[in-house]
Amino acid sequence: MDRKRFIKNSGIGLGIALMPGVLLSQPNLFSTPHVSLNDPKVVKDDDGDVLNVIGDVQTHKLVGADTNNQIVEWVDNVAPGVGIPPHIHTKEDEIFRVVKGEVEITVKNKSTILKAGDIAFAPKGIAHAWKVVGTEKAKMITSAFPAGIEFVFQELAQLPAGPPNFEKVAEICGKQGITFV
Repeated sequence: MDRKRFIKNSGIGLGIALMPGVLLSQPNLFSTPHVSLNDPKVVKDDDGDVLNVIGDVQTHKLVGADTNNQIVEWVDNVAPGVGIPPHIHTKEDEIFRVVKGEVEITVKNKSTILKAGDIAFAPKGIAHAWKVVGTEKAKMITSAFPAGIEFVFQELAQLPAGPPNFEKVAEICGKQGITFV
């Protein structure tokens, strides 16, 4: 058999052999693909589950069950002096949006005072911390993605009132891959 004819015949044979796999792997262009969608949700300002997470009063607006585990979002209503010490997330990124008051946020050893309308992004793997400064309560919307951290907050909110047991807090946070610096 000559070379040209062999290549031509081999190519046709290979194409016929692979065609069923190629066709079966393609989405059906005439049908709607199956997508898992959550129901829409509208959350009013006063709605949500309120948790006191060691002085950080959080109102959870959206949780993983609402968003196909893509994001969790809560509103922090926090008194001056309250904050979260330096820590690192291994699973989620966070976005902080100050609505009222002033919050000092430190991301990767750089501190900034956020005021109403300001936003900070703290990617996973980067140490960050925040603290309410000034004389008024701060209101801050915090988003974490993907979801999951809400379970840590639920467990932390169950701790007894008073000064927190740091070892217990670190143990609970460690379950979500959060370590303190």
